[in-house]
Amino acid sequence: MLLGAIARKLSEDVKTVATMPARTIRKWSYTVQAVRRGELPASEVLKVILSTIGATLVVLALLFPIYWILMAALSGSGSSLYTSESFSLLPSDPTIQPFIWVIGDLIVPAYSISVGIPFTDLAFVFQTPGIEILDASDYGVDRPSEFKRFLWNSLMVAIPTVLIAMSLIIPAAYALSRRKFLFRRKILFLYVLMTQVGGGLGVALLIGMYALYVQFGINDSKLALAVYYAATAVPFNTWLLKTYMDGIPVSYEEAAVVDGAPPWRVVTEVIIPMSTAGLATVFIFVFLTGWTEFVVAQTLLGTENYTLPVGLYAMVDEYSIPWARFSAFALTFASPIMLAYLFAQRYIEGGLSFSGMEG
Repeated sequence: MLLGAIARKLSEDVKTVATMPARTIRKWSYTVQAVRRGELPASEVLKVILSTIGATLVVLALLFPIYWILMAALSGSGSSLYTSESFSLLPSDPTIQPFIWVIGDLIVPAYSISVGIPFTDLAFVFQTPGIEILDASDYGVDRPSEFKRFLWNSLMVAIPTVLIAMSLIIPAAYALSRRKFLFRRKILFLYVLMTQVGGGLGVALLIGMYALYVQFGINDSKLALAVYYAATAVPFNTWLLKTYMDGIPVSYEEAAVVDGAPPWRVVTEVIIPMSTAGLATVFIFVFLTGWTEFVVAQTLLGTENYTLPVGLYAMVDEYSIPWARFSAFALTFASPIMLAYLFAQRYIEGGLSFSGMEG
């Protein structure tokens, strides 16, 4: 139910983005006609145009570092990252070879499908064909990167982080928002205190956690790393979701109780659907905790279990750095995050504003 609502809203966002150019042209045509008829002062239109140009320049300035990295990746050498003399708005000899090196060979492997006939010993085996989507050797790439392995490791860390953290955050946020129990205020204070742990104390906790993980032999476990990420994500995100739930009127719950709904149905059919914006915000924050964290992952994981941030750092050599490939790797790694923020911006803004954290 909740996932269906989110999917419908995302499809609406995609349609909005696709039809935005046509709607913009239509609005400007209406504005021009209104100015010609004298219904709209030209000074107001001029103010809107100037403010739009100013906002566009600010956005372009903020996006310029990303554009710079993209040009370094397309240039093939990446020299524009460490010398301004090599920088140009457009690469002289653009190439996508660094990106081909990142994604490597894209192949859909063949699978064997066995179909047995019930109550008989007959069985048929079907072999699906393998499909080669991209051959890196066609682009002069002999040894593609290990991006796919790093990506798989990151997913195996981020997904359990989300599952573990959300299973704790949602009931804890509801209990702290709606239930009255002993030591509730002290627990709330403890949650706020845990969100501020950092600096030297954070380093001390990291050292102690590493020693504990090594003693139990789980220092190279992706699941153990996900448990740590979930533990660090619970305090802040529980407080965030709890504050959002505080803004939901109690009358909705009371109406559900009058209709005979048990407590679990009140939570699943009233509170959770009305907390979509808050849940989306918390979900993204928790996912990014497991997706982008570097220090703890580098400390605990071995080479075979490196996640994407650690794999990117592994490209840095003391004497030479393949800047073009480094840039392509970084952009490919950051692309899902940028797309997630693009489509979830409305929910993040709604979740933060209703939780009292706007501005």
